[in-house]
Amino acid sequence: MAQGAVEYAKELGCANPQIVLHLDHGDSFELCKDCIDNGFSSVMIDGSALPYEDNIALTKKVVEYAHAHDVTVEAELGVLAGVEDEVQAEESHYTKPEEVIDFATRTGCDSLAISIGTSHGAYKFKPEQCTRDPKTGKLVPPPLAFDVLHAIEEKLPGFPIVLHGSSSVPQDEVDTINAHGGKLPDAVGIPEEQLREASKSAVCKINIDSDSRLAMTAAIRKYFDEHPEHFDPRQYLKPARENMQKMYEHKIVDVLGSNNKL
Repeated sequence: MAQGAVEYAKELGCANPQIVLHLDHGDSFELCKDCIDNGFSSVMIDGSALPYEDNIALTKKVVEYAHAHDVTVEAELGVLAGVEDEVQAEESHYTKPEEVIDFATRTGCDSLAISIGTSHGAYKFKPEQCTRDPKTGKLVPPPLAFDVLHAIEEKLPGFPIVLHGSSSVPQDEVDTINAHGGKLPDAVGIPEEQLREASKSAVCKINIDSDSRLAMTAAIRKYFDEHPEHFDPRQYLKPARENMQKMYEHKIVDVLGSNNKL
């Protein structure tokens, strides 16, 4: 699959494409090893739910195997709340800055996913954690813990930091979904201005999967409302892909500032 993506990128005119095949939230050595053995260029080992020493031991084992195969490893320290596929946690626990030097040194990980208030899914905050905009009635989420991020930067200067669960949950997409038969009350995400601030720090990767799902779902719901007689996936997936591409272009250029960085 990865090799096919490289060849297709070359056909499109990219002479030396940088194609990444990454495992997200690997939860065992065996899973990470399987991905490494099958050509993944990077893996994430998520031992954040384990006791600290167990997290270190598991991460170190994955790192040693991965580095022997020229594969990079993302680790996680701190717990994000929310739900993403099989990843689920009821409560978040901020990363402790006093632990990051020890963790990074002993594991040898190449990047570190931290917890500063982001969370998985489209419902990142409970209503009681937020305030409401008196004009729109929509939830206003609490700010991210940038003090924790900056403290980690001081402990690990220049070390690549990752933020998971950072979708903004665009309200125009939520409104489109709800207007066409969906039911996403009080769905709220991370404000884009906070992501802009984070992108100017040591944060090198920001995960926004829920925004992609919302963009696709909004386009498909709208399409079926307007064309109830259609059933061919080629018909409704075209506007869905276009809406996803529009969203990603906006994030890359206007929010994260990651365009033209290869």
